[in-house]
Amino acid sequence: MIDSEILSIKQRFGIIGNSPLLNHAIKVAVQVAPTDMTVLITGESGSGKESFSKIIHQVSKRKHGQFIAVNCGAIPEGTIDSELFGHEKGAFTGAHEARKGYFEVTNAGTIFLDEIGELPLSTQARLLRVLENGEFIKVGSSKVLKTDVRVVAASNVDLMKAVEKGKFREDLYYRLSTVPIYVPPLRERGTDIDLIFRKFASDFSETYRVKPISLTQDAKEVLLKYRFPGNIRQLKNLAEQISVLSTGDREIDAPTLVGYLPQQNSNLPTLYNSPDKEDFSERDLLYKVLFDMKKDMSELKKLVHKVMSDSGNSSQILSEHEDLLKTVDEKEHSHQIESPYMIDVKNAAPQHNTPLPVKIKETPLDIQDITHETEDDESLSIEKKEKELIVKALRKNNNRRKNAAGDLGISERTLYRKIKQYEIEE
Repeated sequence: MIDSEILSIKQRFGIIGNSPLLNHAIKVAVQVAPTDMTVLITGESGSGKESFSKIIHQVSKRKHGQFIAVNCGAIPEGTIDSELFGHEKGAFTGAHEARKGYFEVTNAGTIFLDEIGELPLSTQARLLRVLENGEFIKVGSSKVLKTDVRVVAASNVDLMKAVEKGKFREDLYYRLSTVPIYVPPLRERGTDIDLIFRKFASDFSETYRVKPISLTQDAKEVLLKYRFPGNIRQLKNLAEQISVLSTGDREIDAPTLVGYLPQQNSNLPTLYNSPDKEDFSERDLLYKVLFDMKKDMSELKKLVHKVMSDSGNSSQILSEHEDLLKTVDEKEHSHQIESPYMIDVKNAAPQHNTPLPVKIKETPLDIQDITHETEDDESLSIEKKEKELIVKALRKNNNRRKNAAGDLGISERTLYRKIKQYEIEE
């Protein structure tokens, strides 16, 4: 594709910039548009993925058909099948009449499924059938219907990682990604950031009837170095905010611009909640502590057994396992957890005021007693601890599940399932 054709597409769809990554994405979109191939658009939130879906539709032979954009993440799990495939009258509570779904309405057109990684697995199976055979069944019906719809999907998360975690069907992923298009984030588009900012500034000057703002050279350098995690949406909000709030001189210098930008600690590692990372809650920390304690107690049990079996070489054995004793002692203090089985084996005496089941100095140590107590400790399961946490959270919140789920860091639906699993009486 020659540069004039790419420029024509940019002018037609209001796309600003000339970065190589952007031009390549436009080129691929225009080349695949005349076909009926399924397209998967990937890129960060706010990078402009929907614009590429419109390019594909308007340049295709389906341009006279209907185009519908669906945000899969904004539709509740219980109603998304009805929204996409329709339902029959009486299919569920509140279904007072039959309804056509998006796949039936957009027959001979294009449907854009944004945030497709949020689809439930059951809906993914229905979508796969549409892509493979062009067939679907309404909710509450047994009649197979046909549709001729071009599907363009988009996601801001790594779908292959979602496949590895069992959250996305592998066969659906390969069926969707027949032609992948990567939309670059704003920070990878170089001087396009300044061009887009100037366009927004001009638009807002007309909207609010004010003199357009401009940036000094040092302010432009600050703008180009900023990472813009919100991409084009964030840049647009920034331009609008400065256009409205800036008083006096409309030329913005670097210190003024920095005052409008959210602070970023670019030199320090940062923890953030991305769509493809699991939450790290206090419950996870507790589980890790329990697993570490179980492992250390098992090693300590073996060490005590070895010492008692070979009393003549006990000093040498203890010196060889000094790291284990040090590790147990450090974990005891770092986690603030007291246990009657934390024994100072070097002095053969209790480490705390808590009496031991066996007096080591006065009577011979009964290895069976130690083994029995330790095995009881090892038998503490994660399920038991989880059940105790759920019961405490419910009591604390007077059995209000929503509040209890918030304290536990899980969804209300997950809490309901756990209550049934553990047969917890509320």
